[in-house]
Amino acid sequence: MDELVEKAKVLHEALPYIQRFQGRTFVVKYGGHAMVDEALKESFARDVCLLRYVGIRVVVVHGGGPQINSMLERVGIKSTFSGGLRVTDDATMDVVEMVLGGAVNQEIVGLICQHGGRAVGLSGKDDQFMRGKRQELVKTKDASGAEVMVDLGRVGEVANVDAKIVEQLITSGFIPVIAPIAVDREGHSLNVNADTAAGAIAGTMNAAKLMLMTDVEGVKTGTGERLSSLDAHEAERLIAEGVITGGMIPKVRCALDAVSAGVEKVHIIDGRRRHALLLEIFTDSGVGTEIHRAKVRG
Repeated sequence: MDELVEKAKVLHEALPYIQRFQGRTFVVKYGGHAMVDEALKESFARDVCLLRYVGIRVVVVHGGGPQINSMLERVGIKSTFSGGLRVTDDATMDVVEMVLGGAVNQEIVGLICQHGGRAVGLSGKDDQFMRGKRQELVKTKDASGAEVMVDLGRVGEVANVDAKIVEQLITSGFIPVIAPIAVDREGHSLNVNADTAAGAIAGTMNAAKLMLMTDVEGVKTGTGERLSSLDAHEAERLIAEGVITGGMIPKVRCALDAVSAGVEKVHIIDGRRRHALLLEIFTDSGVGTEIHRAKVRG
């Protein structure tokens, strides 16, 4: 009986959040360990279906780095790196498009449908809704430590998002599952970072939340404690002070860009934890770090 009472308490805690977010748009960037562990994949699909059932408009944007690496190895294409950065030539881009827009995308669609959702897969090339441009030369260092400028090839950044097709799918009751492939003016495919693509889509759609699933608990203090909430000014300060370092910097930068573009809150959560989406959205304490606009002072 005590266990049943605890379950009822959880539902009561979730109720005001369900009421608040009904009809709002959530963009979920799906990546990391949650995409390779079978139990976590099933958990993610069920959670996305539940969000849709309670009236939240869900958009999924996914990555697929490990799957791309595996396929490149299988077809005998050697990854080329310059200054530690992968160069995406035409042959590599063909594999990226095949894996992200094909196998990975359709697996996610199938999982969601298997658990009762209605999902449709697409990429930024569909209706050319995500236009991109090639990333400019990147400054890095070669093996000797000398600074070099690197052309990353078919790596792109988002130039413009026209989300009409995504809106139409949501209105028709579907969960759009988007591969982060953009198209340039000449019709060529570009490989876009999944976090960046999700942030651009969320900003265009005025999303209530952008959920960035990663393999860490969230943003931490210098002593290792998780920060449950940060505003934009605090996040900038922590980067400047060296508290936020390494791979967390681009995640936080993506979050800051998204809130600047109109997203109400960005959540960085640990996708290795089962039901992390639900725990972050529907509980008072959450399990990750939320980043929001800075309050106007004065």
